[in-house]
Amino acid sequence: MAEQPVIVVAGPTASGKSGLAMDLAERIEGTIINADSMQVYRDLRILTARPSQADEDRVPHLLYGNRDATEAGSAADWATAAHTAIQAVIDAGRRPLLVGGTGLYLKALMEGLAPIPEVPGEIRQRAQDHRREIGDVAFHNELATRDPEIAARLHPGDSQRVLRAWEVVEATGRPLSDWQAEPVAAPEMAFRVLVIEPPRDELYRNCDSRFLDMIEAGAIDEVKALAARADTEGLDPALPIFKALGYPPLASYLAEETTLDAAIIAAQQQTRNYAKRQTTWMRHQLPGEDGDHPRISLLKYNYIIDDDLFAFMS
Repeated sequence: MAEQPVIVVAGPTASGKSGLAMDLAERIEGTIINADSMQVYRDLRILTARPSQADEDRVPHLLYGNRDATEAGSAADWATAAHTAIQAVIDAGRRPLLVGGTGLYLKALMEGLAPIPEVPGEIRQRAQDHRREIGDVAFHNELATRDPEIAARLHPGDSQRVLRAWEVVEATGRPLSDWQAEPVAAPEMAFRVLVIEPPRDELYRNCDSRFLDMIEAGAIDEVKALAARADTEGLDPALPIFKALGYPPLASYLAEETTLDAAIIAAQQQTRNYAKRQTTWMRHQLPGEDGDHPRISLLKYNYIIDDDLFAFMS
């Protein structure tokens, strides 16, 4: 598909992915394509660390803020959109750079996904209504009778994945575990993967300081606006947008259930925990570990954009 490999800039949250991608894009006439499951949403621009308007004016960006809060979406949805975006960038004579830390998104594009048919919207709505009616535990128990293999992997509170498994068996008559066992055809494109792996203490400090910057930039107002919309429109609290890092503790603060200081501490801890999980996942499961898509590791603030790096990306 592409004469040159697609560049992937991956790493945990607050590791400096966007900065590196911007530097690279300016040097190689690149277009940045989002691979972050929260930055696809129009809401919470500050809280999800979406590129600023100034950044988007400086370098072309795609698949940022293109999904409404009411849309659950999926890795398959994103992979389809990313494939189209990559081809459009190449057709425009530019170089695509996938940037993000959502491992499942990257895995879906780079390795392919099981050929699960599209779930009709009415079945998705039926699943959400049914879960709200009977509760998380009963809904999970029901899934266990229909797809015990998937149910055994999921906690009842993991509403998004439990809903997805229930929807698939409801729509297709086959458990999700059966579909996942189907052979997968990987996309016909090559990748070069740059993984930013900062020292853990530096990464955690950056997580903490960045959240304080978000507070200063207006993150609380964003949460307030989304919470008001949720109340007005009756949005399902299981929607992915409400799991954005920092949203639950700040929403609790706005509901006068906790103090701002406590909410900040909780959000910082949540962010650090997530960064740790991302680091572990990318170290062991990010596609390319087996050599199909070569990868190198870089330290934040210590990467060198030189001839060797350009040669690697060629």
